Amino acid sequence: MEAQRDWAKPVRRLESLMRLKYFPVALKLLQDKSALGTVPFLRRPAHKVTLCQLIGQVRALDWTVGADTDDFLFASCPSILGLCDIPEAHRDGTFRSIVWTASKQDGRKMEASIPRIPTGKYQAVAMAPLVYNPFEPDMVLVYANPAQMMLLINSLQFSRYEVMQFSCVGESSCSDAFARCFNTNKPSLAIPCFGERRYGHVQDEDMVMALPPGLIEKAVQGMEALYRRGVRYPISFAGIENDVAPQFPPSYKNLDQIMSKARAKGSPLLIGITGGIACGKTTVSAMLEKLGFPLIDFDLIARQVVEPGTPALESIVAYFGKQVLMANGCLDRKILSEIVFGDMEKRKKLESFTHPPIYEEFFRQVEAITQKDPKAIIQVAVPLLIELNLSYLFDCVVVVHISAAEQARRLAKRDSITLEEAQNILKAQLPIDDKKQFATFLVNNECDLEETQKQVEALGEELKKLRKN
Repeated sequence: MEAQRDWAKPVRRLESLMRLKYFPVALKLLQDKSALGTVPFLRRPAHKVTLCQLIGQVRALDWTVGADTDDFLFASCPSILGLCDIPEAHRDGTFRSIVWTASKQDGRKMEASIPRIPTGKYQAVAMAPLVYNPFEPDMVLVYANPAQMMLLINSLQFSRYEVMQFSCVGESSCSDAFARCFNTNKPSLAIPCFGERRYGHVQDEDMVMALPPGLIEKAVQGMEALYRRGVRYPISFAGIENDVAPQFPPSYKNLDQIMSKARAKGSPLLIGITGGIACGKTTVSAMLEKLGFPLIDFDLIARQVVEPGTPALESIVAYFGKQVLMANGCLDRKILSEIVFGDMEKRKKLESFTHPPIYEEFFRQVEAITQKDPKAIIQVAVPLLIELNLSYLFDCVVVVHISAAEQARRLAKRDSITLEEAQNILKAQLPIDDKKQFATFLVNNECDLEETQKQVEALGEELKKLRKN
């Protein structure tokens, strides 16, 4: 009955990002009701209950609860979970026609429409706050308001996009979440019904989503990515009478112009090359260049645009002071890095000085290459491609990666620092595993150069296929 993984970290992160007021609920169906006795701290009902009451006890009271068919007030609750079949008085529409439908015929239609987990396999249900690792759940229930739910949906759709389709049977709409999620293994959102509000104390603004457990981490990763792009809860108001244009990313307004510049006068295939620090991006780019793929290096451009005498350097010195200059008049990148590290406003100010000339030089180099070969396959090495949200500029993204342990070891060796110092540097950066989710292609640079070369050659063939298509 033990949990197969530690749920505390992703759940606490989800609670923080969504600012949840309820515990996400772990729900486990048991094939033998005697297994209820193996769940630590489990409480059994002292009287007949509804399913929504049990869930309310978990999400609001921090309880671990369990029940079998005999604990429920009506068969309608356990039948949704597949613990029993519904009696004939339900099946023929009588039960629903007492309150919820005009006739038994409508009641039959309603009862037949309610999603249910198939019967015959399960005898009991256990529920507990997921954060306590009570057991490996069959599904996770998240209660939140519509704005929070929209954020959760956006987060789940962030990578490997998929349209989400939801339904509502009316009363007993908990089945739209629980049973539909279990039967389809897809996230399922529902508007809680009258009974959930009356007996389960669900609030007017609450909605519920049932999630397959495997999607919790995906939701957190998508939510963190959206957070870095400025999409977060609570959602601030721009003002219905104000000019909201400045609230949108600049690239929204200039997208056509940006893409026109990026494509120059031809139709090049633009390949973004990125990865974590010390993962070997330079090595992979050099291999691709030898295979005939011209290279544009953002790191090199970034150094060129702040050389002595450039407008960018003059703006940096005017804002940050001469303390950022070395004795020879060149930019002291280490000092500047220490100044902006951890200070988002200063970092944004620095980017306002350096990014425009970097992009202009990037566009200029793209045009120079496409003048020679209008259909060139151009690789563009951008260390912070993901962090700066530049994926939209490229036809595909290649992420060069190694394990976190090897990354720390290589960084320590490269920069002549201790392993602990290297690990601290990596903690302040976007983890390489997070970057991998943005990749069209992956290159594992952990092994020897011969193995990396084989991967790069295979990548080159894939890029040629893309170009051909």
